[in-house]
Amino acid sequence: MLYLSLFWSFCLVGAFCVGGGYASIPLIQTQVIDIHHWISFSEFMDVVAISQMTPGPIGINAATFVGTKVAGIGGAVAATAGFVTPSLIIMIALAKLLAKYGDMGAIRGILNGLRPAVVALIASAGVMFLTLSLWNEERLPSVWTDPDLVSTIVLLVALVLIKKKICGVIQTLVGSGLLSLALHLFLK
Repeated sequence: MLYLSLFWSFCLVGAFCVGGGYASIPLIQTQVIDIHHWISFSEFMDVVAISQMTPGPIGINAATFVGTKVAGIGGAVAATAGFVTPSLIIMIALAKLLAKYGDMGAIRGILNGLRPAVVALIASAGVMFLTLSLWNEERLPSVWTDPDLVSTIVLLVALVLIKKKICGVIQTLVGSGLLSLALHLFLK
């Protein structure tokens, strides 16, 4: 029954995560934390961080990690299969429709209408990450002062490195971890 629950929960996420991996994060959070209470928010943030650092799409990686944590290898298979099944069905159906009708006007209108919702989902995930990393809170902080000094420094350095294209994503991640370690040792 747990395998079916994992499959269905990630099937729902996979069906509605229009816009890619980052858009799926709030949907996964709702399923695994708010509805089923399979993992804690802190564990979820670890899953998201690991999912971003490992090869492959973030949503599939997150489904695999959560499934493994909740029900072992079988849970990983169930959650991952649930996540990809809606995409597979939708893409086959859309490919057949496009091949048959070739008129993209209506479909393009629908997709253009989805863009603002996708931006909102991605922004929601960004705000969630920002509040957790700077204030160590799951929700918007009640007091916007006193963010964690080390986290703020690491965030600003990482933003500069990425914006100025000083180094790549992997180097920025490794450097951010090392900088955080050094700052914690030096400032504490």
